[in-house]
Amino acid sequence: MTGAPSPIQLQNVSFDYDTAPLLRDVSYTFAAHAVTAVLGRSGSGKSTMLELVNGMLRPKAGTVAVFGKPLDYAQVYALRSQIGYVVQSAALFPHMTVGRNISLSGVVQGQARDVLSARVRTLLAMAQLPEAYADKYPYELSGGEQQRVSVCRAMFLNPPILLMDEPFSALDYGTKQAIYAHFQAWQTAEPRTVILVTHDWEEAKQLADTFVWIDDGRIRSHGNKEELDRWKEEYQAHL
Repeated sequence: MTGAPSPIQLQNVSFDYDTAPLLRDVSYTFAAHAVTAVLGRSGSGKSTMLELVNGMLRPKAGTVAVFGKPLDYAQVYALRSQIGYVVQSAALFPHMTVGRNISLSGVVQGQARDVLSARVRTLLAMAQLPEAYADKYPYELSGGEQQRVSVCRAMFLNPPILLMDEPFSALDYGTKQAIYAHFQAWQTAEPRTVILVTHDWEEAKQLADTFVWIDDGRIRSHGNKEELDRWKEEYQAHL
């Protein structure tokens, strides 16, 4: 973590679907260049928080500020080039090669072929995947390899913000441990502000610098990684 200004702030944010409240008057400032785990049971509002930060949803009340300014929803597509997004399923395009999947955002921006290829090589190396994988198709990869490619794709433009919605929950224990190591190496090589949505306490303990526990649409607790253990028993009782 650094003393840099936070790129993500929620100020008295509330959101609901019809009569079902998902977030209630939530205020939080995410630490810059750190991994913040957002913990909570299903339906607690964790994923909704990510969608609000990415401009996919608008709060019913309050303000979402990104890079020091309230979200401008007329310019949200331009903003998303600075925000990487990783979901639970790798969601790779099956008809595209791994290299094409990874570099798609650069292709859309019109980057030169040599620039695209160089960045793909860099990301594959960071993910500890062979360079030859650029020419493979997603079905030729294991689940863990596909998820690493998904992270590569989200990081192609080197976004200062990375949003991760339960990205490792479908993986087995051994694969998770391997990808955790890759993720930590990525964060060391290219530090960014990461929001990691998870219900897995051990995952948060291993990967996060700070945490936020959302329960019933409100922040029940938050703090540094060292404070996680004292909440573990109570948290697990609420799952």
